[in-house]
Amino acid sequence: MRRADRLFLIIHALRGRRTALQARALAQTLGVSLRTVYRDVADLQLSGVPIEGEAGVGYVLRKGSDIPPLMFTANELEALVVGSRFVRAFAGTQLAESAQSALLKIEAVLPPELRERATRTRIFAPVWRDQHREDFAALIDRLHAAILGNRVLRLEYRDESGNASTREVEPLCLSFWGGKWTLGAWCRLRQDFRNFRPDRIAACVPSDEVFVETDERNLAAYLSAVGVGKLDLG
Repeated sequence: MRRADRLFLIIHALRGRRTALQARALAQTLGVSLRTVYRDVADLQLSGVPIEGEAGVGYVLRKGSDIPPLMFTANELEALVVGSRFVRAFAGTQLAESAQSALLKIEAVLPPELRERATRTRIFAPVWRDQHREDFAALIDRLHAAILGNRVLRLEYRDESGNASTREVEPLCLSFWGGKWTLGAWCRLRQDFRNFRPDRIAACVPSDEVFVETDERNLAAYLSAVGVGKLDLG
């Protein structure tokens, strides 16, 4: 996380609070050391941000520095919290970090009763921290980046029967099917749309080639070809 983003999140975490926020809680949320939190808060104070408190006691924004709360209902807030947890559990690292950052910003400007509701949500998506999970999250990040950049991918792939093949694909979308991801793409080998399971990708190498979507080979055409057009894609 960039330092500028971290400073922004510290300010938002303090907004709307009536009680002091412990540095340890900030450090855990931001994924940094206590020393880093102390240094960041001191720099914010020196720059004129009205933060009161000290190390070992906690921090608050001076009264009058707050901003109006976002108008969420309790159910809307719970949906955001649960959605954020699922993104952190199943998406790539970048989206997971962004979900956590967004939720922190939202919670920072909520009135106390709704902030408490957020902490009482009992729907969880546990995140298993192991090398396999980290590698898979990194792969989802690479696939997502290729989709955003229209980058041709070279895949070493094994199908359901274990047959290996090398594919050049034009990635169009990622879909999560309640347990498994699929990559929707135009396969240059088959000259047709195909779905690829990321957990069956042995190697994924983005190329320097940028593909151009056409009416016959774009996301809308893919969705129509695979029969997803009538589903609720959100």
